[in-house]
Amino acid sequence: VKDAIRDGLRAVKNLIEDKCVVPGAGAFEIAAYRRLQEYKVEVEGKEKLGVSAFADSLLIIPKTLAENSGHDVYKTLLSVIDAAQTNTQNKHLLGIDLLTGNPNVPAIEGIWDNYRVKRQMLSLAPTLAQQLLLVDEVLKAGKSMTKN
Repeated sequence: VKDAIRDGLRAVKNLIEDKCVVPGAGAFEIAAYRRLQEYKVEVEGKEKLGVSAFADSLLIIPKTLAENSGHDVYKTLLSVIDAAQTNTQNKHLLGIDLLTGNPNVPAIEGIWDNYRVKRQMLSLAPTLAQQLLLVDEVLKAGKSMTKN
């Protein structure tokens, strides 16, 4: 209980300091995924693979939300992405309704995420992935040196 209260107070503190929030329920990640898929067309060479991999990695949040709420992950994700693509008139981002697995508008439902948390996620995730790949390369190099 103590941790939950501390986390709630920290979320309020972040909101006051940042003065902004982003739609929750996976809406931000789905919108970023869709925009990166559009941007991928403009990119050439190896960079296209990087953009695609980064876009796919953003979907882990909506996938986890769908799975933890007991819905079919891919059916739920595809329904929200399809709805977002046909939702060009409405300016609201679409997320996942955890009760039904259907698309919803988190902004209308009052489901928000802290801007600061999303910003840190976007800046730290590539760095962590790069560090893990570097460690993997070092381990592989160490194994090949011991064989020789």
